Amino acid sequence: MNNRTVPCLPEELSRIIKEAFEVGPREFAETVEEATEMLSRENGDIGNLNIIGRMVKIRPHGEALVIGDMHGDLESLVEIMLKSKFQRRLAETSDAILIFLGDYGDRGLLSVELYYTVLKLKLLYPEKVVLMRGNHEGPADLLPSPHDLPNQLRARFGEKGIEVYGRIRELFDQLYNAVLVEERCIMIHGGVPLEARTVDDLAYAHALHPEQSFLEDMLWSDPDETTITVEPSPRGAGRLFGRQVTLDFLRRFKVDILVRGHESSEEGFKIDHGGKILTLFSRKGTPYPNTCGAYLDVELEHRFETVEELIPYVHKF
Repeated sequence: MNNRTVPCLPEELSRIIKEAFEVGPREFAETVEEATEMLSRENGDIGNLNIIGRMVKIRPHGEALVIGDMHGDLESLVEIMLKSKFQRRLAETSDAILIFLGDYGDRGLLSVELYYTVLKLKLLYPEKVVLMRGNHEGPADLLPSPHDLPNQLRARFGEKGIEVYGRIRELFDQLYNAVLVEERCIMIHGGVPLEARTVDDLAYAHALHPEQSFLEDMLWSDPDETTITVEPSPRGAGRLFGRQVTLDFLRRFKVDILVRGHESSEEGFKIDHGGKILTLFSRKGTPYPNTCGAYLDVELEHRFETVEELIPYVHKF
């Protein structure tokens, strides 16, 4: 990474990462705009994906690599792609899907470079890369703190960084609220909206915000083992939700497990609510104390009733 090349990675990915350190503001903005336009056009059947609003439905077929919060940790993304060899599978396999659970920037030193790399992967494999929305890609009234992406853009691109940030904010609105693997699992960055009853509630949560709390819950909420239903969150947005809320939500959407990000964990992952929630955290280092990151590499046709059955497919690094 210090030499801005990654010779052990496939040539295409190594080239993208090298570009990430060299790209200027105009080329970076064009990449963001191209990805935003692509996402805005996604609708209906696209490969193995079915797009409804800002929700992705996936048939339980093929393989998926699921990556949690990155927060500007490009080194960990490189390590995941190297260890999983998933970029080769994207290039060579028709039914491989790469899913990011959100939170690409802020807090890490390479947020700009990580955004560029992830967006280039989307443009390279449009039917195989799913970019979800995290709380660090939330609407303007739910900005996280710290939100240092604008400062990183200014440091990298000077005054042009302000314009680039405006383009990235437009991108945020096109990222996906949820991923539903039919009869298997649901993926949401933060937590479950207590009042959500239908797929449309999830798919159009952004359009209902802020009148409905669906999007806020999906981006900000956390599971809690002592909460019975819901309680205020110490984050200042979202809520803490209890085990019964999780069970009711999974039953309504006819899936067995919730896969999420949003929380750091010493082991890179954790299990909540009687084995019904898997949290993935895929970045390491300051300001987070976890010594390991983790990602999920799994064949989607397998059915897991609890997260414990899924653990052999969770890889720590």
